[in-house]
Amino acid sequence: MAAGTEDLRRGPGAHAVLFYSDGDELAGQVSEFLLEAVRAGGVAVVIATRAHRDSIAAALAGAGIDVAAAQAAGLYVALDAFETMGRFVVAGWPSAASFWQVTSPIVARAAEAGAPVHVFGEMVALLWDFGQVNAAIEVEAMWNELAAQYSFSLLCAYPADSVRGDQHQDALAEVCRVHASVAGDVPGRV
Repeated sequence: MAAGTEDLRRGPGAHAVLFYSDGDELAGQVSEFLLEAVRAGGVAVVIATRAHRDSIAAALAGAGIDVAAAQAAGLYVALDAFETMGRFVVAGWPSAASFWQVTSPIVARAAEAGAPVHVFGEMVALLWDFGQVNAAIEVEAMWNELAAQYSFSLLCAYPADSVRGDQHQDALAEVCRVHASVAGDVPGRV
């Protein structure tokens, strides 16, 4: 499947996954996803590594968004994926109660105005890359539970090279199953 062939903006409650080849593809796809919310007066939340936060912010700026002003107005929230994940992963496994305590205030604040909320997160990819594949799938399920409580769209992303290989086929199938849409170069899919 070619990158971007699926619509990543399927409305409130949508949970999409993107398998990307490089940082430029990631920044482009994520910024398009976030732009829809920002341009509609909503909130964009990014939970990513520093490098990806920087490249996403640059892509948004390139699209005409004043990122600093959006941050000051609470319309753009950028959080570190490692720090955020560290607040709910205990001994290599995500705590559901802690996940809820960490993420629900972020989403609840963003959703207060009733405008679109788009969240991009890559904590699941970090867990996968650390060899904690089942923990990543558990966090995906926790996001789905959170979406039952709050109105937001979520985009997760995994480097395509990380999920390649026969040893990952069952886990990859599960990751695809827990998402409403799948985009990008999905290893093993035609």
